[in-house]
Amino acid sequence: MAKKTDHTEEKIMAVEEALSKSEVFIEKNQKLLTIILGSIAVIVLAYFGFQRFYLMPREKEAQSQMFMAEKYFEQDSLKLALNGDGNYVGFLQIIDDYGMTKSANLAHYYAGIIYLKDGKFQEAIDHLEKFDIKDELVSPMAKGAIGDAYMELGKVDKAAEYYLEAADLRKNEFTTPVFLQKAAWAYEALGKKDDALKYYDRIRLEYPRSAEARDVDKYIARLKGQ
Repeated sequence: MAKKTDHTEEKIMAVEEALSKSEVFIEKNQKLLTIILGSIAVIVLAYFGFQRFYLMPREKEAQSQMFMAEKYFEQDSLKLALNGDGNYVGFLQIIDDYGMTKSANLAHYYAGIIYLKDGKFQEAIDHLEKFDIKDELVSPMAKGAIGDAYMELGKVDKAAEYYLEAADLRKNEFTTPVFLQKAAWAYEALGKKDDALKYYDRIRLEYPRSAEARDVDKYIARLKGQ
């Protein structure tokens, strides 16, 4: 029992010694520590102040400004959606004027889709690469649209990469089988039969109720028969 007591006393003394050293360090560096803590407090307050008094009002303003551009997009009036109509701004102006907002982020998606439909594939890629919103459907659609743009540019291997990224980004019954099928088509175009079969098989096994699964057996049989 005596040995245990001795060890306990040694531990207590070690803790007291460590505390004493900490107190000495704090006393010697009190001014520096005060400056560091004060700087952290200022940074935190500045961040929340920026969010509340600058970014949030800008976000509301951007949303109200973008309303008409979204309406034009829904009506398929793509040039007006992109560039505005003289009274209301388009997506490009939203990006320029409200660059740090979620609305500007979403405007990159809209602009990318418009450029894709207009045959301006590199411009489409540039905007879609800047879009970054975590969403179950829109996020994979954006990645898949980049794949479509690369496909149109003849960069089939790059397109296949983006189709696979789109397929696995948010696995669901709607977008995943679509982009697995596009990836399989791209690999067929590249002459990579085994890769194409692998992604057709994924559709068949993982998404048997999808629209893409209806024809997948036909694609598999055709490839195996070659």
